[in-house]
Amino acid sequence: HAQSKHRVEVMVPMRVMMSARAPASLLARARAFSSVPSTMKAAVIRETGPAEVMKVETDYPVPEIKDGQVLVKNEFAGINFIDTYHRKGLYERELPFVGGQEGGGVVAAVTPKAEAQGIKVGDRVAYSILQTYSEYSAVPAAKILKVPDGVGLDVATACVVQGLTAHYLTHDAHAQLIKPGEWMLIHGVGGGTCQWAAQMARLRGYKVIGTAAKGKREVAEQTMCNELILLDEVPGKSFEDYESVDVTKKVMEITGGEGCKAVIDGIGLSTGDISINS
Repeated sequence: HAQSKHRVEVMVPMRVMMSARAPASLLARARAFSSVPSTMKAAVIRETGPAEVMKVETDYPVPEIKDGQVLVKNEFAGINFIDTYHRKGLYERELPFVGGQEGGGVVAAVTPKAEAQGIKVGDRVAYSILQTYSEYSAVPAAKILKVPDGVGLDVATACVVQGLTAHYLTHDAHAQLIKPGEWMLIHGVGGGTCQWAAQMARLRGYKVIGTAAKGKREVAEQTMCNELILLDEVPGKSFEDYESVDVTKKVMEITGGEGCKAVIDGIGLSTGDISINS
């Protein structure tokens, strides 16, 4: 995402209403907790705009699950910067919709096809779909990630959007054109996704140069980067001013003029030329 440097991750606990029972049609074709309600709390967007358009409704219908899906009773929802794009209407969605695209909780109901894939009621899971700011979500079984014992649901939920994005960027997106021991430049290692990416890249054996705002120095220093390029912040903002430092020159100095074999750039406009030239 072009604005990933702004993204934040907040785990939001979901309190579950147990007022009404689920529709008979759902219970007839799925194994389910006996206490699945028919309505729930959800943060609903009925018109796009500023944060105020998102309202918490207490009687939003619990989604019915189709065969191959599971119903998750959410305990946590991840809040990511991209969620604001949906809420503002930058990324068009059919109205109304429930916000969020990252959740974690306990499986409350399974359909036969989902059960055949090894998912059962009571499993602790995390997932990413569109609609997680709610007490319940209907999730395709293929998108379910079982959470191992010893891993908190809050931690697991925080891994899904940013963690999996960082994983494919460091493992696959570069088509193995970079090898262990070679240099990788990662922009914005003080932000969400690239905190993950920097650490994953080091674990893969790459030598990592990270960029970050001076105000995020403490966070950036914990990402295991071999070299860190700190930049001034844009006046009045918390993110990097890429005109405050000649990043390409610094990269060439660090790499002995070789440059980097791969660049992870989640910023875009202000870093495009820097990435290409590095």
